[in-house]
Amino acid sequence: MGVTPGYAPTAAAATAQVPASESDEALKAAAESGKPVEVLGERTESTTTFANPDGKSFRLDQSAVPVRVKAKGGAGWVTPDATLEVRPDGTVGPKAAVAGVGFSGGRDSSLVTIEHGGRSMSLGWQGGTLPKPVLDGDSAVYQEVLPGVDLRMTATLKGFREVLVVKTPEAAKNPKLQRVEFDLAAKEVQLNPAKDGGLSATDANGKPVFKAPPALMWDSKGLSAAPAISAKDRMAAAKSEGGHPAKAPVGAESGGRPADGPAFGSGAANMPVQVDADSLAVVPDSALLKQTDPAAFPLYIDPSVALDDGTEHTALRNDGVSFWNWDNDSDGQGKGMGKCGSWGGYYCGPGYVQRLYFEFSPSKLAGKEVLAARFRVTEPWAFQCELRNVWLVRMDGEISPSTTWGNKPNYADLMGDRWLSAGRGSACDPNSPAATVEFSDNLPDEPDENLTPTVRDFANGRYNRLNLELRAEDESDTAAWKRFRNDAALSVDYMGKPNTPIYVGLVTGTGEICSNDAAKPTVISDPTPAMTAITETVWGGESGAQLRILMQTEKKETNGSWTAIKANAGDTDYISRPSSGYVGDNVKVTSDPPATLTDGTQYRFRTWTRSYANGNERTSNPSADCYFKVDSSAPKAPAVTFGSPYSACTSTACVAAGKPGTPGQFTFTPASGDTVTAFQYKLSTDTAWTEIAGSNPTVSITPPVSGTMKLSVKAKDSVGRWGATKIVDFPATPRAPSSPRAPRSRPGAGTSTWSRTSTATPPPTGTRPRPTTMPRTPTRPSSRRTPAVATSTRSATASAPTPSSAGRHRTRSSSTTRSAASPRAATT
Repeated sequence: MGVTPGYAPTAAAATAQVPASESDEALKAAAESGKPVEVLGERTESTTTFANPDGKSFRLDQSAVPVRVKAKGGAGWVTPDATLEVRPDGTVGPKAAVAGVGFSGGRDSSLVTIEHGGRSMSLGWQGGTLPKPVLDGDSAVYQEVLPGVDLRMTATLKGFREVLVVKTPEAAKNPKLQRVEFDLAAKEVQLNPAKDGGLSATDANGKPVFKAPPALMWDSKGLSAAPAISAKDRMAAAKSEGGHPAKAPVGAESGGRPADGPAFGSGAANMPVQVDADSLAVVPDSALLKQTDPAAFPLYIDPSVALDDGTEHTALRNDGVSFWNWDNDSDGQGKGMGKCGSWGGYYCGPGYVQRLYFEFSPSKLAGKEVLAARFRVTEPWAFQCELRNVWLVRMDGEISPSTTWGNKPNYADLMGDRWLSAGRGSACDPNSPAATVEFSDNLPDEPDENLTPTVRDFANGRYNRLNLELRAEDESDTAAWKRFRNDAALSVDYMGKPNTPIYVGLVTGTGEICSNDAAKPTVISDPTPAMTAITETVWGGESGAQLRILMQTEKKETNGSWTAIKANAGDTDYISRPSSGYVGDNVKVTSDPPATLTDGTQYRFRTWTRSYANGNERTSNPSADCYFKVDSSAPKAPAVTFGSPYSACTSTACVAAGKPGTPGQFTFTPASGDTVTAFQYKLSTDTAWTEIAGSNPTVSITPPVSGTMKLSVKAKDSVGRWGATKIVDFPATPRAPSSPRAPRSRPGAGTSTWSRTSTATPPPTGTRPRPTTMPRTPTRPSSRRTPAVATSTRSATASAPTPSSAGRHRTRSSSTTRSAASPRAATT
């Protein structure tokens, strides 16, 4: 399916009532065009988000490698390119990479610096002044840093590789190779040896920033073991056509440089990285250094460093060699999978078996309701034209730089299998070019594959990382050998997952009030009170959420039971707001009850957040009940007049004044027609009410902390009845960023209220800070911002169960596929 250009909203694109978010506009454009539309604001180095043509759901494509990087200066994106260039300051670095890597331009001993997010580590060469490097694509070669030894520095998109190339047995005798030590410096990271023998760099909170595998050393014996392939045979293979297997070894082996890693049969040894306050060292294997056979040389000594961003990949060979964060090699064909041996008279390798692993982070999937999942990867080469089966497997553990064949995670579950052959071009009939292959679990002939439920579990937090393995079904069949690029991607259709609404209550003044105690209901005088709640998604599910608030109001009967209030006898037990359309995450929704309430009667109401996408509806747990009583004869909410230095927040402004410890003057006045004898008041920071006698008193109130305060005031009449509460907000100082009451802001804000006649009121502009009290219902961490205010409506529909299927020969992952929860006592 085609993809239309991505959408970034402009002021002109806003609706008449509420400025639409970028994701809302992308959904609209996708529905109108019938093609996916990218939500440009959601881009990261390795993820891309699209609005789907259904106009409701989204698709996240998460790549195992960066697909774009920030342009220099941070404006826009560019294609990743690890090719080295000389910079104005004389250093050498990649043209476009995720990590900031700079190599020495020569004539000093400062070898390399890697930086990301203001955190960095640097290595210096202790062997003296470095020569000017010779640039070779992504590599800088410092020749003869020791006699007979070159230093090759290679940039990757997320880090660098450092290889000492020991060219002769005589060079290997240099005492300086007994222990290779580098100067070490760090900024804003703590460097420590990792348990696996590598290196770990963490920030002040212990979060990983950089990491390095144990250093690896190998010789060149494996390179000399492969039999020569004649030019005649290569040409014959290139001309091979028809339905028969093409007898071509060309492209069978990975086309990497010798300095990229050991060939099968090479002598190799891990070298633990030794770290102290100002140096990093590795101790080369003495047995490899002492070799005298010229075929063993060059020797390679390879420490490497990269970002630790939770997404990585590796190739594991059954001789114990691994290729962590491998690239696509010099021929661009990637790494092989299956058995690399002899077949049809031609040679791939000495018969080793290799598997490929791709590990994904849940950071962009957390809080999402997964609808469908696919795994995609490019196959640029197959040993022959006949199809061979490839398995996609979930492994039960994570990979790391130190993962090898001997300690690899165990098989957990088969995600899918595909019969594949691509990349042989005209050697096959019909022509078979390189192709993107897809694994999914929704094919008609594979009803029990487990990729989608597994990714759903992943999004729900069951696994810290999703580790997927590509292997040949028959690892004894050399004809099944295939190569894949490192561009593997997890493609997930999703919608936001609803969470219990927050800030639920009856609107009064600039706030809302809710009593969760049935014995102490809130007293109101209005028989049509405005009820409010803020839509909420599970953390991480904010993007593209399509939500409504469900509200249920119940009356307490004389026998103690509760009966739902309805506008008409045939209505559901709850109302859905908006009644048409949807709102996003963190939007304030306000509505009248479905019918006029009865004076002298006690009521309660509760709310749910419900999400909608592509026929998949989900409903959150209910909010806590808010109890209230209608008493038209009780005092109405009083007025509050502000004196110096504070002023009340309005719908468009919240002007800061005063500071903690500075008293302010506040005057309480009865509502029109009320005769009162006293008032009670409290700040959001108070635990108890303060009572003051009088019909029009002025009190001095001192905010104890900075932030936006909530002041609650109610009046008492001559017979001792306390009336409705007025809530007003005022800021003592600019609100502290860490305020626990502060909800997230949302791009665009307007307002609309719903009545039983569905007449919207004109929207005020802007938003105001939330007061510094903890909400009565669960919320997220303190980074929540000011909510938008809803504008559109649509009637609710009940969700139906989603069927699940049982595996036939596979271990079924525990799935969260289920029927959506329905509002309590609601008719669906």
